[in-house]
Amino acid sequence: MFDLDGVVYVGGQAVAGAPQRIERARAGGRHVAFVTNNASRTPDEVAVKLAGVGVAADPSDVVTSAQAAARLLRKQHGTGARVVLLGGKGLEAALVDEGLEPVSPSAGDSAVAVVSGYGKDVRWREIMRAAVLVRDGLPYVASNADLTIPTAYGLAPGHGVLVRTISEFAGVAPTVAGKPERPLMEETIRRVGGSTPLMVGDRLDTDIEGAHSVGVPSILVLTGVTWLEELVSAPPEMRPSYISPDLEGLFEAHPVPETVGGGARLGGWQADVVDGRLEVRGEGEVADWWRVTATACWSHLDRTGGPADVSDVVPPGPDRTTLSE
Repeated sequence: MFDLDGVVYVGGQAVAGAPQRIERARAGGRHVAFVTNNASRTPDEVAVKLAGVGVAADPSDVVTSAQAAARLLRKQHGTGARVVLLGGKGLEAALVDEGLEPVSPSAGDSAVAVVSGYGKDVRWREIMRAAVLVRDGLPYVASNADLTIPTAYGLAPGHGVLVRTISEFAGVAPTVAGKPERPLMEETIRRVGGSTPLMVGDRLDTDIEGAHSVGVPSILVLTGVTWLEELVSAPPEMRPSYISPDLEGLFEAHPVPETVGGGARLGGWQADVVDGRLEVRGEGEVADWWRVTATACWSHLDRTGGPADVSDVVPPGPDRTTLSE
């Protein structure tokens, strides 16, 4: 189960080596799914974008938070239910595919629920009407609660900002369909099949925590938003099963570091947290450096309640920019 931005592509460019490694996984008999919290695009549009960066994908390989939200609503309210739509065409298409009838906030008096997803053309008057409907008692389902969204001009406010606005106004906690909650992960497994799912992601608070939510292993790749500072501060529910600089880690053994005192040792590397600061010495494979570092720092975090200071630590090998080029 591949996350998209930061794993398969960054912006409009494929992550280095990603198309070849995904095809290698598929050729080896693995089911391949592309999982996204973005509810604005349809699976067909996502498949076209994947093809544009060199990744072969059928729309049936793509599972979105919009699809997870729509299935959740159909299970709760039945086929034909009228649902207030606050979002883009990806969410609208998902509702229709599930046999639901999307209606505008102005027609909310006949609806059974409100659903929202990212849509760049959603108007403030529609947000106000939907928020009042939620306050007055309509159940609220959010496709995702991501507070940021990557853009060509940097991180911008994501759909989670809108969700928070409606929730705080209405005094209601929404049901969230996207990662890290269960619905999207379960929908992916249901649609794509396979007996031993593995989540492949770059974000701890969505991809990795989402894997924990459904009890499946995960692999963190370092081609996206997570780097040393985020990794060493991860609480248990955001810690990956495996760590790899890139997708080559799908085809390699992942040896477990040996714990030594409060530190960790593996493949020529020794990592310790001394007086609150991370110290790593030795030499070896870059992936093993990350494994011993994470192990030592998580042990320190669990023991002391505070993250190790890594401000003067420079990981070996390619930097994060080179990894994603």
